[in-house]
Amino acid sequence: MFRIALATTRASVSVKPMIISIFRLAVFALLTVLTQIGGIAFLVSLFFRKRLYAFVCVYAALLVITGWVAPLAGRTALSCWGGGSLQVQSWFYCATNRNYVSPGLAEVLEDAADATAKAYPGTKTLVLDANFPFLTGFPLLPHLSHDDGEKVDLAFFYQDDRGYLAGRTRSLVGYFAFEQGASDCSRVWPTLRWNLGVLQPLWADYSVEPNRTRFLVSTLASDRRVGKIFLEPHLKSSLGLNAAKVRFQGCRAARHDEHIHVQL
Repeated sequence: MFRIALATTRASVSVKPMIISIFRLAVFALLTVLTQIGGIAFLVSLFFRKRLYAFVCVYAALLVITGWVAPLAGRTALSCWGGGSLQVQSWFYCATNRNYVSPGLAEVLEDAADATAKAYPGTKTLVLDANFPFLTGFPLLPHLSHDDGEKVDLAFFYQDDRGYLAGRTRSLVGYFAFEQGASDCSRVWPTLRWNLGVLQPLWADYSVEPNRTRFLVSTLASDRRVGKIFLEPHLKSSLGLNAAKVRFQGCRAARHDEHIHVQL
């Protein structure tokens, strides 16, 4: 019995380091997938006694360094601080390094946002997911195409009974608050479209502000630097958009009736 107990103890002791290693590997992978630089910060934090504090400090330092180094890799950060006609919708996108684009796309967005603000003073064009700062081909999940600095999602403009709501979106991060309309995608399988019906009653009761949204999409569509714009067909129709660049992304891709996908 003593030998069995001793063998069991030794086995548990040998298994524990393996479990810890697997856990650390999983955390490293998750942070890398979510932020690109988080995995590095996690590995460095393992050398410190107060690991959570070390992780926060190292990650914050890497965020600052990334902003300086990313232009060398052909990416530039979109503004997280506001003050202009173009700004990132939530601190979340900045804190997770999802606000980077190529200089060419940054120029396109700034031109379109400035034109919209000139036509409709006080308008704020809000950026949602863009790209990570480094490595072409590194996907920005759940987007498979946001991997080269040349794709970006923009929020719709919204209004309530009193008019346009500057800098506001229906959901906290701008996504998942769908504008319902006719679709044939229920007949298509398999599909990556999610309805998230449980969440829909939670969102603010705003409607799409048509004039600003139409103007922004039309301005982007008329820009020769822009290659494609993805928008659900029922929104393209209701907004009166006829440009060939404004397309349906297909039923086997995520819905585009709560944001505008733009790519060079």
